[in-house]
Amino acid sequence: MAEPLAYETARTTAGIRSRFVSGVNGLTMHLLESGFETPGRPCLLLLHGFPELAYSWRKVMVPLAAAGYHVVAPDQRGYGRTTGWDGEYDGEVGSFRMLNLVRDALALVRALGYRSVEAVIGHDFGSPVAAWSALIRPDVFRSAALMSAPFAGPPELPIGTADRDSPIPQPREAVARVLRELAALSRPRKHYQWHYSTRAANAEMLQCPQGAHAFLRAYFHMKSADWKGNLPVALASWSAQELARLPTYYIMDRDRGMAATVAPEMPSAAEIDSCRWLPEDELRVYSAEFGRTGFQGGLNWYRCATDPACTAELEIFSGRTIDVPSCFIAGRSDWGTYQKPGEFERMQASACTNLLGCHLVDGAGHWVQQEQAERVAGLLLEFLQRAR
Repeated sequence: MAEPLAYETARTTAGIRSRFVSGVNGLTMHLLESGFETPGRPCLLLLHGFPELAYSWRKVMVPLAAAGYHVVAPDQRGYGRTTGWDGEYDGEVGSFRMLNLVRDALALVRALGYRSVEAVIGHDFGSPVAAWSALIRPDVFRSAALMSAPFAGPPELPIGTADRDSPIPQPREAVARVLRELAALSRPRKHYQWHYSTRAANAEMLQCPQGAHAFLRAYFHMKSADWKGNLPVALASWSAQELARLPTYYIMDRDRGMAATVAPEMPSAAEIDSCRWLPEDELRVYSAEFGRTGFQGGLNWYRCATDPACTAELEIFSGRTIDVPSCFIAGRSDWGTYQKPGEFERMQASACTNLLGCHLVDGAGHWVQQEQAERVAGLLLEFLQRAR
């Protein structure tokens, strides 16, 4: 099959090349690289989120490489030109479990000839993959930069319960209760992660009336600092009333899909023309790739994250912390920092024992490394210098 033309812009960006690496935990992984010309450089591994690609790192790769790093950004399992994953809803969803995503990262590092990387840097859903990588294999992932999604630590196994007469409440029970309460609100709502786990989610975005390109334009806009509704605050608790304060791209109206949710916030033609961080030709990279692959690969990450059968194995690491140097970077206009009440605070208080910085960047929403690339590149380089 011919490669989609739009993604070829990555090849023509000065200082970035595109290539494929086979035998990566069952995948043939596509990646973008910068700083590849000089052997022996320390490596940085950049992990994207949803609905993104390796291309999402294009604006920070060259500045990081200019500082002396070999910068590697793969299309993760389920995305872009990487192949070897099952994209069917009824397919092998278990390969998208968190521990297997960490295995993907480790296998890529090994395939590239490295025994360790200077840092693993993750954005959105790539952030927990980076966090778990650093927690499980600190010998390989020697520091971690988490972006737009805080890490609160592994799920806890209760301590001192042997003499209790009553059963211990299970986290899944609390989640189920809140989902029921959201649906029972006077304005019935639902949580986007559980919506993304449904069979209908892929088709309603891929085949929406406005088309996938217009859907992505509205989605990226609504989660950016350009959308004036993004005025995030910390939420008091994991409760229906508190969660309902989140924008509808997180806590959706019960009877609307994501494409219908963001459609009313489609930016005007003038706003699109003035969007320097994601002009139309760059957005076409995303719409062409997702138009070709669909969204199901990325949605399978959510299916595993919301399925207790897939997350129970993470309890093996109960009580473990990220002890390598770490930092957190997000847009000041990003609700993602607060979408899971208390996690931003727990990350700082206990989950990361060597947190060297926590930065909320002005003029950025959820897509911080695209909206404010120069500032993010600077913060990452400062962190890398301190982490040595």
